[in-house]
Amino acid sequence: MTNPKATIDVVVLTMNDRPEPFKRAMESLLAQQDVELRVIIVGNGVEPDYVPDGVRTVVLPVNEGIPAGRNAGADALAGPDAGEFVFFLDNDAVLPTLDTLDQLVAVARRHPEAAYVQPRIADPDTGVTMRRWVPRLRTTDVTRPGTVTVMAEGVVLIRRADYEQAGGWPGHFFLFHEGIDLSWRLWDLGRTGYYAPEIVIHHPATVPSRHADFYRLVARNRVWLAYRRLPAALVPVYLTAWTVLSIARIRSRANLAVWFAGLGEGLKGGHGQRRPMAWGTVLRLARAGRPPIV
Repeated sequence: MTNPKATIDVVVLTMNDRPEPFKRAMESLLAQQDVELRVIIVGNGVEPDYVPDGVRTVVLPVNEGIPAGRNAGADALAGPDAGEFVFFLDNDAVLPTLDTLDQLVAVARRHPEAAYVQPRIADPDTGVTMRRWVPRLRTTDVTRPGTVTVMAEGVVLIRRADYEQAGGWPGHFFLFHEGIDLSWRLWDLGRTGYYAPEIVIHHPATVPSRHADFYRLVARNRVWLAYRRLPAALVPVYLTAWTVLSIARIRSRANLAVWFAGLGEGLKGGHGQRRPMAWGTVLRLARAGRPPIV
């Protein structure tokens, strides 16, 4: 007896700024076989200018940021007909084979303890997997599978039940570090994450600092992340570690000044509800290779 096809709700965001990559991404998605898909395009401050047949849309009046846009799409597909999984796909990522999603589901079913499965992301031209795409501290071997404690948010498969129980993405983060926040909440539910590097998804190798607000948002969101999710004793440890690392890594004085402005913005508040993880979760994360202080 064969297993029934997995039902997957797919959320793709657009700002109508990547017409050709977006079409390629959607074509590769809609060509997937042996899975049942419900696909929604979220226009983040725009009316989507490309909507294939059978695909739903949600239009946000203004650009509310990536995590809020993802939440809007997932919420629109919630309810009694919701899929077993939610798949979040960047609109310039391509599924290179017709069974990419079926393979991800197979990994998820072999690892029922994992709330999410992270494929390996690779540049389509060079085959390079960037360090920030590997959801672990040690990234020398990007092909090593196993349990992970964070995720690369732009291409990830999450069990719908776990996603909803955790509360979805932190919408007000706008951009950066929202995957750490969600991963930690999933781990605090007693779940884990799994990295499946044998499943490759193509994504252009871009530099996140191309975003104008990069240094401000990464600093602000680090503070918010710490205040929202860490036990009180770990908050200063986490922020001190990241301040030292950032000073060492950011070579430009101007960029460092923006980073510190973002740090100050985060310290002023706005992080939202504080629900620190249990100390047992801290220990589980540490045993999995990444204590929540780096």
